[in-house]
Amino acid sequence: MFDDRTEAGTRLGERLAAEGVDADIVLGIPRGALPVARPVADALDAPLDVVVASKLGAPGNPELAIGAAASDGSLWLNDDFVDELGVSSEYVERQREVEADAAYQKAMQYRDDGRLPELAGRTVVVVDDGVATGATAIACLRQVRDAGAERVVLAVPVGSPTSLAQLEAEADAVIALETPSHFRAVGQFYRDFGQVTDAEAIAYLDTES
Repeated sequence: MFDDRTEAGTRLGERLAAEGVDADIVLGIPRGALPVARPVADALDAPLDVVVASKLGAPGNPELAIGAAASDGSLWLNDDFVDELGVSSEYVERQREVEADAAYQKAMQYRDDGRLPELAGRTVVVVDDGVATGATAIACLRQVRDAGAERVVLAVPVGSPTSLAQLEAEADAVIALETPSHFRAVGQFYRDFGQVTDAEAIAYLDTES
């Protein structure tokens, strides 16, 4: 159980530093990951920026992620969910356009041109406040990889063991402080898991030295 995202990020940063992770840049996934990513970036003495994706909800059940679209328009789908639910390709494409645009607009709030920073040949640590389905994390990791990153590390305080195992195929390393077998939602592992506003999240970037 973590007190809040900042405490979780402090512990995560200590773990990464102890494991000798040498990051060129840390990317948090807005909004909730920024309070976690700030102390991680500080611990690794690396600049902090963002990588953005938006999940695609299932028809009639928007909270069930069938995939995620990144701010560059790329898409990751959970093919098993799509097949099981009988989701049409037309629905997927409509939602991809909607969510890719939402992700791009979000990225524009955090940086002037909405684009990722230069990542070619760099070691990138992607931070989230936790992993449930992993849809958003996969879309973000693929966006970072497509941008030419040489090494990609996913770091989270807590995550579903099943989802984290899937994410090991997307990153060069996956580091999680806690992998509880009885995982229902990320928030159950935080005493304080309040909503983070965009203004609050952006402020973590503004403290960058």
